[in-house]
Amino acid sequence: MRRILAFFFLMVTVLPIVGQQRKVQNKPYIDLRPLHFGISIGMNMQDVEFTNVGPQVIQLAEGGEVPALVLCDADNWNPGFSVGVLADLRLGQHFALRFTPTMHFGTKHLVFRNLLAHTESGKLIEETQNMKNTYISMPLSLKFSSQRFNNHRPYLIAGINPMINLSGKDQDYIQLKRFDMMLEVGLGCDFYLPFFKLIPELKFSYGLINTLDEGHVSALTDVNKRVYAQSVSSARTKMIVLTLYFE
Repeated sequence: MRRILAFFFLMVTVLPIVGQQRKVQNKPYIDLRPLHFGISIGMNMQDVEFTNVGPQVIQLAEGGEVPALVLCDADNWNPGFSVGVLADLRLGQHFALRFTPTMHFGTKHLVFRNLLAHTESGKLIEETQNMKNTYISMPLSLKFSSQRFNNHRPYLIAGINPMINLSGKDQDYIQLKRFDMMLEVGLGCDFYLPFFKLIPELKFSYGLINTLDEGHVSALTDVNKRVYAQSVSSARTKMIVLTLYFE
């Protein structure tokens, strides 16, 4: 992931500086259209930030109580696939309003560690969950573009992104709610090619609301899973999206 970020920043910052002589402009009037459309493909990296509840007392199925201290964490960023469309409304020379409905396919890998329970060899007892998520996102963003020079034009974006989680209910430890709202910031660069415009973009998204489904705990038929399911009190999703737009 670090190599991808380094390559992207090199592309949008160093390339515009190289070759400052004026060249023939491709598609010179494309940005003057009041409304234009495109398609997108990309890669996303999903994560989730949990708030752990700390020590708890667990009611055993056979009776009795035991203390537990379970820590839940998404231990890595998992790559996924994104595809969508683009609608761009021109507001002025440097500003545009963008609507980019997109589907994100990805997975979050969760690890649960019970700090008060050990195996016979002395290792902490761990459980894992692969949380597969399919999101429909509907970002609305404000785009600020610099002055075009030759055939490139860097820009910044910021906006909000309502998302719908299409993942079905299951009997795993953690379940997220159907609806999420994210704050997004990003940067990119318009490259004007002879027949179309290519736009690489890097965007960072952070959840504004708690998406943990608290009612999922009582829906679990396996009571032994509840110690892990109720180990967190909130969840906020995070995402990094690297996208290629074609206009």
